[in-house]
Amino acid sequence: MPDTGGTDPEDTLPPGFTRREARVNGTTLSYLIGGDGAPLVLLHGWPQTALAWRHVLAPLARLGFTVVAPDLRGLGRSARARSGYEKDTQADDLRRLLESLRLSRDVRLVGHDIGGMVAFSYARRFPGVVERLVLAELAVPGLGLEQAMDVAAGGRWHFGLFMAPEVPELLFSGHEHAFFTWWFAHLAGTPGAIGTADVAAVTRAYSGAESLRCGFEHYRTLLADGQVNRTWYEEGGRLTMPVLALGGELGAGTRLADALRPAVPGVIAGVVPRSGHFVAEEDPGSFLEILVPFLTGTVRPRTRSETVAR
Repeated sequence: MPDTGGTDPEDTLPPGFTRREARVNGTTLSYLIGGDGAPLVLLHGWPQTALAWRHVLAPLARLGFTVVAPDLRGLGRSARARSGYEKDTQADDLRRLLESLRLSRDVRLVGHDIGGMVAFSYARRFPGVVERLVLAELAVPGLGLEQAMDVAAGGRWHFGLFMAPEVPELLFSGHEHAFFTWWFAHLAGTPGAIGTADVAAVTRAYSGAESLRCGFEHYRTLLADGQVNRTWYEEGGRLTMPVLALGGELGAGTRLADALRPAVPGVIAGVVPRSGHFVAEEDPGSFLEILVPFLTGTVRPRTRSETVAR
């Protein structure tokens, strides 16, 4: 279980990892980097930052990877960009960052939540450089997200609210800590898995109308993102690299793999036992038990559904 003490997560980076920043694609991205070897990129979700990966940074670096974990556009310590939150634009952000680091080939890419949407766009646009793709706890725009957003059919309520211009900033400004405390408790499968220090760090990163706006801008592009992905699929686009669709047992489960299979015929499903939405933080050990064999090629995608679990 991750430590739920009062230490600031920024102060607990493992040895060998540093925070840097780079000016790319018209904005400035802050990122964590450590290790040595082939590139492994970790893309966080909302409402999080690159620190969401801190429990798995060192184990992944020990596998012989250069691990890169950026704060997505507008979030964390990255610049508060006015625009550019379309997932294809953010794929360009990542491409430029990796090129600046000379790590743009043979990339292993892991994306959670909103970061998974960016990872999907990256793999769709630059399939020749993506060695393996992991998508965790999300629905992909144009390929299942619209159903997940349909409140009338039992979909999630928050999408419509977060996509509305100006309204969520007005509602949440001044109440960030209370809301994020509720949010993590509501979506985590294990009570207390996201500790008070974690919630406090997220609150600092997202507090104020401008920081909130940048977070919600990631949602406000989702319909356009979906149109791009759907057009790609309807015109015959498919992902053919190895792809793992990962869900928490108490979260998405195998729903992502089921939704993706028409566009990703070889996708395999992984389920993190007893975990909710925050699979890399709730139980890092179980998360790694599924992730590492896939990243290292021990587990290979097949044409039929397969669940990889502990």
